[in-house]
Amino acid sequence: MQLNKIPATVVTGFLGSGKTTLLASILRQVTGKRIAVIVNEFGEQDIDSDVLRSCSLGCEEGSEEGGEGKTPIDGEESGVYELANGCICCTVEEEFLPVMKKLVERRDQIDHILIETSGLALPKPLVQAFNWPDVRQHCTVDAIITVVDGPAVAAGRYAADVDKVEAQRLADENLDHDPSLKELLDDQLGAADLVIVSKTDLLSEKERKRVEDVVQQRVPASVKTLFIDRETFADDSAKLEALMGIAAASEETIDEIENHHDRYHAEGAHHDHAHDHFDSCVITLGEVDGDRLAVALQQLLKDYRIYRAKGFAALPGKPMRQVVQAVGKRLDTHFDRLWGKEEARRTQLVIIGRGFDPAKLKDALTTAETTAA
Repeated sequence: MQLNKIPATVVTGFLGSGKTTLLASILRQVTGKRIAVIVNEFGEQDIDSDVLRSCSLGCEEGSEEGGEGKTPIDGEESGVYELANGCICCTVEEEFLPVMKKLVERRDQIDHILIETSGLALPKPLVQAFNWPDVRQHCTVDAIITVVDGPAVAAGRYAADVDKVEAQRLADENLDHDPSLKELLDDQLGAADLVIVSKTDLLSEKERKRVEDVVQQRVPASVKTLFIDRETFADDSAKLEALMGIAAASEETIDEIENHHDRYHAEGAHHDHAHDHFDSCVITLGEVDGDRLAVALQQLLKDYRIYRAKGFAALPGKPMRQVVQAVGKRLDTHFDRLWGKEEARRTQLVIIGRGFDPAKLKDALTTAETTAA
């Protein structure tokens, strides 16, 4: 019988900051732990949960990488719980607490819980839920980890294409009370027990110092900052394991944290998150030429207000599935696992932005297609 509380790690940060990559690394490399994952990502199709599911099933047929010693939660196909209907900080009581109660019921089968919030979510309401009696008795918040995009913060944008997001907010009277992205970053950093700055291989020494100054102005000296790039956690499970043993018990002090969001509510502002005004669509294609898909996507990023594109591509003759991620003007691809024997080889992308016509986006991407969807 498990006597200690189940530790939970909350990972927050803007779209494209690297949250899913971090969690995927943990699931691939940390062995011997039974890990449950709660993922809350904005969009009609939860691509992030699929990425994490493929990492958590180390023994699944068609999976390329390890996970040796990791046991999926009995009764759950992968131990991944999806909260896709809205921002987790708006739906704590309706969606998050019921999932936590399920995990509490299975507490003898769980060693750790990983929670990935959506890009514009605040960690405070989520962490406060750990003080509910049914949850507090069995679970604790090991740490709140805030992931920030190093190049975006160095450029003063805080997130990809922040200028477009801010312009839309200012143009919409319904959003004029909402915190800016700068204030949202303040709130995410203000709750952090650890700050991770990603993509630091793209930073000069001067830019790195600029990011350090931004973070240090927003967090107390006791909160450490870790600068990482793609190689930081490569084949180093010890570093990843260290992220899961901070023992901050964040729920005990979360009520003491003041943030911009709370002040807006105290002044009578209506609760209206900016991501409620985003547009999103899911585009499904058959097999595609990888180079043509990249060219088409990069052109769309120039032509439309697209904040994020993420999904999977099936390339002819390639036995592995390709993950495609675009944030701002940056496009990254990598292969994550083998296609399953019975799995349909298709390309699927979620696109999040504002003011675009999904049909026109699909027409542009169809030029990369080599087979029918």
